[in-house]
Amino acid sequence: MSHTESAVVSHRRAPGLVVQIIIGLVLGIALALWAPKLGIAAGLLGNLFVSALKAVAPVLVFVLVMAAIANHRQGAQTHIRPILYLYLIGTFCAALVAVSMSFLFPTTLELAIKGADSAAPQGIGEVMHTLLMRIVDNPINALINGNFVGILAWAAALGLAFRKAGDNTRALLEDAAEAVSSVVKWVIRFAPLGIFGLVAHTIAETGFKALAGYSHLLLVLIGSMLIIALVVNPLIVFIKLRRNPYPLVFKCLRESGVTAFFTRSSAANIPVNMDLCQRLELHEDTYSVSIPLGATINMAGAAITITVLSLAAAHTLGQDVDLLSALLLSLVASVAACGASGVAGGSLLLIPLACSLFGIDNNIAMQVVAIGFIIGVVQDSCETALNSSTDVLFTAAGCGVEKR
Repeated sequence: MSHTESAVVSHRRAPGLVVQIIIGLVLGIALALWAPKLGIAAGLLGNLFVSALKAVAPVLVFVLVMAAIANHRQGAQTHIRPILYLYLIGTFCAALVAVSMSFLFPTTLELAIKGADSAAPQGIGEVMHTLLMRIVDNPINALINGNFVGILAWAAALGLAFRKAGDNTRALLEDAAEAVSSVVKWVIRFAPLGIFGLVAHTIAETGFKALAGYSHLLLVLIGSMLIIALVVNPLIVFIKLRRNPYPLVFKCLRESGVTAFFTRSSAANIPVNMDLCQRLELHEDTYSVSIPLGATINMAGAAITITVLSLAAAHTLGQDVDLLSALLLSLVASVAACGASGVAGGSLLLIPLACSLFGIDNNIAMQVVAIGFIIGVVQDSCETALNSSTDVLFTAAGCGVEKR
């Protein structure tokens, strides 16, 4: 057997990345249970992996979007508009499901926790103002802080300007995009080690004991997210593609959702999603824009978190929420979720905004936020997994992947 044939056979026998991640997950749990101190120390591997993803993501988005727009062929279809519609519809449906689950399984909370120190936004206007200011952010500052709205805006502007550049310049941008994509693939290969470190550290440090008292709340939250991931999203994709959506749904959950669950960062998962879109052979001009945009505005998980915790606060105070108020909450949660990435603390600090619809005092609302931080080990992981996997799912549906 030749050296080349031997290498091919060895590559085929090597377990896939998902299998390697599962192995890392099992080993991480085992280490945390066997030697908690070593598990906490292994967290360094997880931090390095997440930091590497966060570091490469802004550069990837900036270069890829700029190159895609600069080399865009006149008349080529990008599918961005239908994907935006899918993002908005999916987020609103998530809020409606969360309202339904909260009415079917009402949750009450023990509000005896000191309020969170962070300041919550005082209204939708403040959320949208923050979002708009991020669009006109300094490009260097946007890259440093991972402000993907600002990165997209500058990349689009420069891409349009470079369309008038010479062929050599545009070819250089294309080569730069390929080079950054290669770096991303190198980073992703370390995912099993990163997941191993993240799992070992989390279980060794928390042991999930603090979550036992909030099991009902977590069941409502996770149940709502599972309904969106396994029922609503497939239905939306089926309506769009008129094909069985589940092979695509499970692929996105397996190859995007698993990584996002452990990194707990939509920004860190952007390189993973772009790599998956490339393997799905989607339109590069489309996913180079829709994936980072989805990490900013496609927030079904955030809409669920805001809605469930806000209604839990209302139920705790004995308030009767009528249908009209619930629909208004769904709309507010959807809009607020789209701006969640523009607020420090994400979806949790938008809870007081939603609670204000029921006249709930801000001090009480911030106690609910504090509970959100306690269950964040599970809640934030599931929320990020749903958000990030849905970015790829709706991008693939918008591109009509199954039709090819």
